[in-house]
Amino acid sequence: MVTGHDHICWGGGHHHHGGHMLAVQHLCARYGDVEALSDISFSAACGHTLALIGPNGAGKSTLLNALAGLIPPSHGDILWNGSPLHNTRREIAYMPQRTEVDWCFPITVRELVEMGRYPNTGLWKNVSHHDRDIVDKALVTLDLKDLQHRQIGALSGGQQQRAFLARALAQEAHILLLDEPFTGLDVPGTESLAELLRSLSAEGRLVIASHHDLGTAPRIFDHSLLLNRRTIAYGVTAEVLSPEHLYTAFGKRNITALP
Repeated sequence: MVTGHDHICWGGGHHHHGGHMLAVQHLCARYGDVEALSDISFSAACGHTLALIGPNGAGKSTLLNALAGLIPPSHGDILWNGSPLHNTRREIAYMPQRTEVDWCFPITVRELVEMGRYPNTGLWKNVSHHDRDIVDKALVTLDLKDLQHRQIGALSGGQQQRAFLARALAQEAHILLLDEPFTGLDVPGTESLAELLRSLSAEGRLVIASHHDLGTAPRIFDHSLLLNRRTIAYGVTAEVLSPEHLYTAFGKRNITALP
């Protein structure tokens, strides 16, 4: 189990001693006759970064989709503080892979971030002064204030990732789910995003992301779940990514231990 820091509700500044806990219990997921996930169990608290690591087809995106409520599990439970997670969907913010986003869609950065308030305001209600303040704070926090009126497709890859994270902050989500957020970023963009994710978790959020770069994982994520449709190992990243565990997951004898 990953223990938690004191949790901070970003919008209201409240503290919840002991942290909020996500528990995944014996989770299974299927696509027709194909079992994509088998008996996945882990628990993690806010205040941490968790990497989902495994080969292509291992079920990383499937697990993120199940956590986000985009696909139903065929078996098992996803609990948030002991209750079904999806009873409180505003607690979860999901950021898809960049390849899944229509970057030509005519929406500005600010309009995208304002979408984070919809779980609180509803789709057709007017945005209140309080909502605008939260959107403004999200834009400032992610260094997007000067870009707020720019169309999202005109941003760099790193700026696009920050815009979606700003939407998550405006939602006041406790759990941030990111599908391959570092794909396509250059080295400065990767370092900037890594620092941002660490700071978001330090403020009291739980960051869960699929990740493919074994070399950078220990610097970005304090814990990892190594899987290949089933759990191979779970715990502190440096311990999870041992040669034995990596060979079991990837089936390659030439994988060596990470520093």
